[in-house]
Amino acid sequence: MSAASATDRTASANPGFTEIPLGRVGMWWFLASEIMVFGGLLGSYILQRVSHGGWGPEMEHLNARIAAFNTFVLVTSSLTVVQAHDAAERGDQARARRFLWITVLLGLVFLCDKAYEYSSEIHHGFTPWTSTFWSFYYTMTGLHGLHVLVGVIVNAALAIAASRTIWPQVAHRVEYAGLYWHFVDVVWIFLFPLLYLS
Repeated sequence: MSAASATDRTASANPGFTEIPLGRVGMWWFLASEIMVFGGLLGSYILQRVSHGGWGPEMEHLNARIAAFNTFVLVTSSLTVVQAHDAAERGDQARARRFLWITVLLGLVFLCDKAYEYSSEIHHGFTPWTSTFWSFYYTMTGLHGLHVLVGVIVNAALAIAASRTIWPQVAHRVEYAGLYWHFVDVVWIFLFPLLYLS
């Protein structure tokens, strides 16, 4: 039996795996590594908080209203990126472009709100070096904000591509960008109650 025929038999025996696009597999592996990063940070935060008896006084200085608004913004952006993916699958280039730009706008709103919140905290003397709580706060929300910025750049690049002739070659990438964006939203869903509400 030749090597080629053996490969063909293996592929026919496992058709599900061969039908999964490599880009999707790559994105899932990337997100798995990101889960390890944020999981380690969240686990360390929880252990430190329990061992220190809570950080109530420090947490009172956080602005839960801004954080709640940012939660609404990110949840809404999850809907718009789903709409962009749906439009891309249907071949509706204009609609996909519109929803990608709305996602970008919502991401920028989140980042602007976060920058305002940071400036307010720093103005009141709360920096990453103030205490262990503030070190965790700036590290976790800063890393999350960096991921939002990356998502904004990627979605903007796809929106620009949606206005050009290269769109058919990149339309499938909207799904991968959407998976990443949903991950960013889920991370915030964990950060919001841990930092602002508990």
